[in-house]
Amino acid sequence: YGFKEGQGGASGSFSVGAMPGQCGAPKGNTLFPELMKAAFELEIALRPNREPSSTIAINRNAQFRPHVDNGAGAGQSRSLIVGLGTYAGGELVVEGDKHDIRYKAIEFNGWTQRHWTKPFEGERYSLVWFTPKGCEGVHGIDIKIDT
Repeated sequence: YGFKEGQGGASGSFSVGAMPGQCGAPKGNTLFPELMKAAFELEIALRPNREPSSTIAINRNAQFRPHVDNGAGAGQSRSLIVGLGTYAGGELVVEGDKHDIRYKAIEFNGWTQRHWTKPFEGERYSLVWFTPKGCEGVHGIDIKIDT
């Protein structure tokens, strides 16, 4: 499986919201409080009947290899993902099924379903909402940040 990282330039990921146990709050909360608020509001706009998530992974130009989620997200709820930006390609593959997520949100279980990103060109962002084990009942939309 080969690809060039960051086909749209520099790539990276960070989190906002809540993390379980001793992990502490992600630095993204204080660095980007307006983005955090807007991203949690977007989740509600996309899926008004979905219980609000505690955490968002924000990715820029990231092309992930086949994996299942682990670490602080182990035992998480179903993930909601949407792609944003001016890119071509970059579909999300879940258990072999390809999904166009560009401005189209889908839900899947990132903890149990193997998933990855297809190659892309252009600037690609993805927002992934989830609730890690240990954060049940915590809603990121309710987190207050002193600015």
